[in-house]
Amino acid sequence: MLLESQILYRQGKVDACADIYQKLQKSNMESLEVNAIASLVVAGRASEVQGILDAFRVKATSSFELAYNTACSLIDREKYSDAEQLLLSARRIGQETLLEENLDADEVEIELSPIAVQLAYVQQIFGRRQEAIEAYTGIITRNLSDESSLAVAVNNLVALKGPKEVSDGLRKIDRLKDKDAQNFQLSHTVELKLLRKQREAIYTNRVLLLLHANKMDQAREIVACLPDMFPNSVTPILLQAAVLVRENKAGKAEEILGQFAEKFPDKSKTVLLARAQVAAAAGHPLVAAESLSKIPDIQHMPATVATLVALKERAGDIDGAAAILNSAIQWWSNAMTEDNKLSSIMPEAASFMLRHGRQQEAARLYEELVKSHGSVEAMAGLITTVARVDIGKAEAYEKKLKPLPGLKGINVESLEKTSGAKQDESSLRRGLAEAHEESKSKEKTKKKRKRKPRYPKGFDPAHPGPPPDPERWLPKRERSSYRPKRKDKRAAQVRGSQGAVAREKHDAGASGANSSAPSSTLNQASSSKGASQNSAAEKPKPSKSSRKKSRN
Repeated sequence: MLLESQILYRQGKVDACADIYQKLQKSNMESLEVNAIASLVVAGRASEVQGILDAFRVKATSSFELAYNTACSLIDREKYSDAEQLLLSARRIGQETLLEENLDADEVEIELSPIAVQLAYVQQIFGRRQEAIEAYTGIITRNLSDESSLAVAVNNLVALKGPKEVSDGLRKIDRLKDKDAQNFQLSHTVELKLLRKQREAIYTNRVLLLLHANKMDQAREIVACLPDMFPNSVTPILLQAAVLVRENKAGKAEEILGQFAEKFPDKSKTVLLARAQVAAAAGHPLVAAESLSKIPDIQHMPATVATLVALKERAGDIDGAAAILNSAIQWWSNAMTEDNKLSSIMPEAASFMLRHGRQQEAARLYEELVKSHGSVEAMAGLITTVARVDIGKAEAYEKKLKPLPGLKGINVESLEKTSGAKQDESSLRRGLAEAHEESKSKEKTKKKRKRKPRYPKGFDPAHPGPPPDPERWLPKRERSSYRPKRKDKRAAQVRGSQGAVAREKHDAGASGANSSAPSSTLNQASSSKGASQNSAAEKPKPSKSSRKKSRN
């Protein structure tokens, strides 16, 4: 039976495993209570742990393994303070026990790594974010933990940091993959030691990081494999919808979510909520309202009613929104619960009716609210609503209001004239308009004194002469009269490659030379470049800008 329970535990059939351990209570097997409590925690039956401890007649602190498993059950029951204290005790007991067995410090840390990871998780729950990050980072960096504890630490750290460090998160999750696999897949050791929901959480975080990194191809590859890996979970279809939404295919996402909800109605709540969110974000209010209306257990909750009314209003279906409010009011009127939400729904319904011009229905709702609760706010709302339809009836209701003490001796007119009173907006506008008109009339009646113009010295206004140049302040290059200097085009008449000399032109130049021929011959021999250019550009007399000097 013990072997059967272990096989069932590995197969994920934890309920059957826990039942077998309960049958083995009377046997004297070693560490039976540790495995029994572990199976109950995994099966989601943490409330039965204390009964098992009493049945085995053991304390939670009898061993560090038992203390750790009991602390996990307290975490499952959201008793985090008790769980933290028990985890600290488990770490202390474990250190004492393992040191007595002559284990070195590294081996002790490896054995107690699950306790360290669970302590970091409790710190994360308490909001001590920095402490949790340091604890997770230390576990990962030192690499002194078993594969399952390392995988949980990596996953929790990635979830804690979120999309802020996408590349670092992907690198950390890559440490858990099978190195021989082409696509992302957890290693065989991690697959064996982790529970199904733990593996699912790692794959989910991997896909979300890929979406944030805009690596759509890799995300699609993982999402395509998830339905076969986790056939009884809704997570694969939610991730598939997330990928489609990221690809701007909201209509396709709504379609696959709706088909899944129809095929698996027992798992449809989460899927329908996701479909409503996708549709509302995509601007499809009717689809979102239809999805929410298919979830019966939240149908008349105030938040759901408010969302449905807002969606119907956005779609222009005012009658449908009014019907939802009337249905919620009727349901809460007949509900026999202590936490009745009728007092919060009816004022909002009356305000909705007033907003859409349905004074009669709003007045009826306020009357019912006054009869059932008798609050001053409801009476005030009733008076202001009825005043739009029947003044006499509104005055009759107004007489039912209790007078405020100390108001009889107050003169309202004199109170309005005091500096602290708020002036009437119409009178304030009228006064401002009159003051503006008076200022305008004063400006018109005021005469302007003429002054003689002041002219420059020696200027005769009778004979001003030619007008000044309007372009006198412009740079010379921007004036219309500007003409740039002409460039000497004779320098551009040199032809031929560098050092080449035409024989005929050379002879002509030699015959036409004067008594300074020896010096020109010397220049030609000392600089072939200068000789070729001078011979090629032989003219009556070159300009200074095109003359080149020879170098000896």
